Amino acid sequence: MILVGTAGFRYADWRGHFYPPGIREGDFLSYYSRHFNVVEIDYTYYRMPAANTMKAMAARTPTGFEFCVKANREMTHEIPGDKSLLDETFDRFMDALGPLRSAGKLGCILAQFPYSFKPSEGSYDYLLEFKERCGDAPVVVEYRNRAWVIPETLEFMRSAGLGFCCVDEPRLKGLMPPVAAVTSNLGYVRFHGRNSAKWWRHEHASERYDYLYSDDELREWVPRVRMIDQTAGKTYVLFNNCHEGKAARNSFMMRDLLGIQWSGRGRQELPGLEGRDPT
Repeated sequence: MILVGTAGFRYADWRGHFYPPGIREGDFLSYYSRHFNVVEIDYTYYRMPAANTMKAMAARTPTGFEFCVKANREMTHEIPGDKSLLDETFDRFMDALGPLRSAGKLGCILAQFPYSFKPSEGSYDYLLEFKERCGDAPVVVEYRNRAWVIPETLEFMRSAGLGFCCVDEPRLKGLMPPVAAVTSNLGYVRFHGRNSAKWWRHEHASERYDYLYSDDELREWVPRVRMIDQTAGKTYVLFNNCHEGKAARNSFMMRDLLGIQWSGRGRQELPGLEGRDPT
């Protein structure tokens, strides 16, 4: 079971590229869910989510739609040294996800750790603690540092029941290579784009994700995604190259390459896909 979608949906610069020019922002998610059955929610990294917001998002999407929610930065990047503060952070985050869980729409929690997070006894211990604090909610871990590409990592994650996030990103020294692996019942692939020039040097962080994959580049991942799907019970394929709707465009292309028949409530024509059935 492969679900293809994008990292986020609330982008003003998607108007005219994916969303109709005059659409209200409040209608973005309903429109998005006509064309995709999963979305990765990333604003939760920057600010703690609220339960009423999660409840509203669940209500705006159809049965079978899923949300993968990125962990707050105080859970991965700015971890409080005070245990009581860490308790409060996890409690608030998990409480906010309650409405998604009740609606059966929580796909997983994505824990993306920084480049500075490297293999060590302390790191392994914290990953176990992270999983325990999330209870029975599925957890997928994304590493940013190539040092994690060792057999011990996959062995540890399988034993801990943690999902491994496969990534496609610029082929730069130290970054994660395109490893295709499954360590839990969930497969997860994130496409960040291959904008090497802007990855480390940019004025705005969003510039690093300004990239449109070609058919040939996406085709490289087709056998990998199928291999992941054969092992995992469910596989999420999510595009984070969100500049001007490029993530949505590549999602349609990947769904087409994988031969996934779309049974959603709508069909979208995007520039460059004329004459091609993106479903």
